[in-house]
Amino acid sequence: MAGLVDADEWAFDAFVRARMPALLRFAHALTGDPHTAADLVQDALERTGVRWSKLRRTDDPEAYVRRAIVNGRTSRWRKLRRESLTDAVPEPRSHVDPATHDPDLWRLLATLPTRQRAVLVLRYYEDMSEEQIARTLGCAPGTVKSQSSKALAKLRAALADDEAYAVRAEPKPEATWST
Repeated sequence: MAGLVDADEWAFDAFVRARMPALLRFAHALTGDPHTAADLVQDALERTGVRWSKLRRTDDPEAYVRRAIVNGRTSRWRKLRRESLTDAVPEPRSHVDPATHDPDLWRLLATLPTRQRAVLVLRYYEDMSEEQIARTLGCAPGTVKSQSSKALAKLRAALADDEAYAVRAEPKPEATWST
């Protein structure tokens, strides 16, 4: 029995080492905050470690971890949704590097419901197929398609309404040659 426990521990350790960067990227894209992302990943891996002997035998234990991250995000959002009043306005924090990400797009992405944001992050940031996303989120591929469509429509509408983004996204006039 001790050999089986050691094998499970070794397999879980190998899984964590191999998938940790991708899980952190996913959680960061989902939350917009690297510190919250790290907390969510740690919580999800704690839950996964307890159930590893059963999960290891499934097709995709990473889908379980990603689902735990999404569920943890939803749970935190519900807890933090309660408003607390203060006498001083906090300083705004920058969560993403503007050199690598479009801050306007990230701001708009944060306005989407959690499920729609998760679908877009998994599809375009993690490059997962609709079937993989459906397995990860525990829903039908049709739900993934509809959530993606609704999310993209909301982003397009928000980007069209955002004058600052529209000015930046305008095509530059092409150079013409005159003789």
